[in-house]
Amino acid sequence: MLEKVQILAYNNPDYSDSHQVGDPYTAMINPESYVLDYKVEFTEGQGHGTTSAQQRFNVKKPDEMSFEFLFDNTGIIDGQPKDNIYDDVENFKKMMLEYDSDSHEPKHFKLVWGNFIFKGRCTALTITYKLFNPDGSPIRAICKSTFKGSVDETLRVAMEDAHSPDITHYVVAKSGDTLPLLCYKIYGDSKYYIQIAQVNNLTNFRKLAQGQELSFPPIVKTTN
Repeated sequence: MLEKVQILAYNNPDYSDSHQVGDPYTAMINPESYVLDYKVEFTEGQGHGTTSAQQRFNVKKPDEMSFEFLFDNTGIIDGQPKDNIYDDVENFKKMMLEYDSDSHEPKHFKLVWGNFIFKGRCTALTITYKLFNPDGSPIRAICKSTFKGSVDETLRVAMEDAHSPDITHYVVAKSGDTLPLLCYKIYGDSKYYIQIAQVNNLTNFRKLAQGQELSFPPIVKTTN
């Protein structure tokens, strides 16, 4: 059985059934392709006396994807010709872009195609009319929809876990900070201070200069 792309709308980012809005939209024809776009943002910081800049992880931007949906009222596909495509396209546009009356913000969407699921919000909609009646009314259109991934805030924080010892941290030392104390805060154990002193070329780990920037790489890197 052929599974068709469906778009389900929600007024809450938890995507629970109780927050679903309206009926799912089912594509007339499955798209030939879809595009997934992943981006990671870095900042470049160059230390004093160095000749090159080091790229430092800043943030992983939400994933983006785009689909092209076909609207056709010629009757060739479903055997039900109509005078024009306006109503179908307008309903789709309202679903994608209009504010939800309960949440007072744009809807959240779940795109489902077989085992593929993408959750996010529509950030752009481009409508191209392709075929016309003699009176100029369009009877075929392609709607390119772009979605930006979104995750419920509670789940996002759990996924990112910014205090994880498996990612590199950059810390600016404050008054009273010591290397063992900072290692305990980041790794949950102060015993790694010798390795971190070596990573940061410190000769006196007992006394840190206020404002000094320190790098705390993943534990695996410091213990090998």
